[in-house]
Amino acid sequence: MNKAIYLTIATVLLGTFTSMAQFDKLKKTVGEKLESNTSTGLSQEEIGAGLKEALTKGVEKGVDQLSKPDGFYKDLSVKIPLPEEASVVESKLRSIGQGDKVDETIESINRAAEDATTAAKDIFVAAIKGMNIADAMSILKGEDDAATKYLNESTRASLAAKFEPIIKASLDKVGATKNWNTIFTTYNKIPMVQKINPDLVDYATQKAIDGLFVQIAKEELKIRQDPAARVSDLLKKVFG
Repeated sequence: MNKAIYLTIATVLLGTFTSMAQFDKLKKTVGEKLESNTSTGLSQEEIGAGLKEALTKGVEKGVDQLSKPDGFYKDLSVKIPLPEEASVVESKLRSIGQGDKVDETIESINRAAEDATTAAKDIFVAAIKGMNIADAMSILKGEDDAATKYLNESTRASLAAKFEPIIKASLDKVGATKNWNTIFTTYNKIPMVQKINPDLVDYATQKAIDGLFVQIAKEELKIRQDPAARVSDLLKKVFG
């Protein structure tokens, strides 16, 4: 056997031993993680139950926070402004002394969101109860907002259907629709402007849902990262 062949065999063997060493290291790491998970003494059912409990508590806190007076209106992280396409309207109307009407409309939109948010609780709880073990494990091992994303995907359509009539009634009750019509009627009378008339109810509905998920994400992060937010023994075991 010549030198080149010996060299080839040596190279192959070295690569094999290196790969085997890496594989053994990987196997050891995985084994340690599995052993760590097993040592908690929690079954997948218990983990699922703990996650559902955590989500339910987070949802309840988030909904309660946003549905109270000023829950949206005085929280800058969720406060609903006028639609982006209406920003030019807002600045022009403020410049001609119509700022009060603009402010009234913004407040009314946020009050409508606060009114509608209470209806979210039952929808969220139903989605959480319907979660299977695979969903629960995926959320537990996922990113800090994995549960929030799951609820967004599984409940957004139902939330929109539930929120829209409540928001419409609320906007009508406090005169927001009237203010909105006044604003755009006034604006559309300004010479040489492009006429604008977005759907206020749909806009407020979608923004209310967006704000709700911002708050739910905050509550999820607390439970994942703050031991004080784990208010039951099961939560402490699952998220500890």
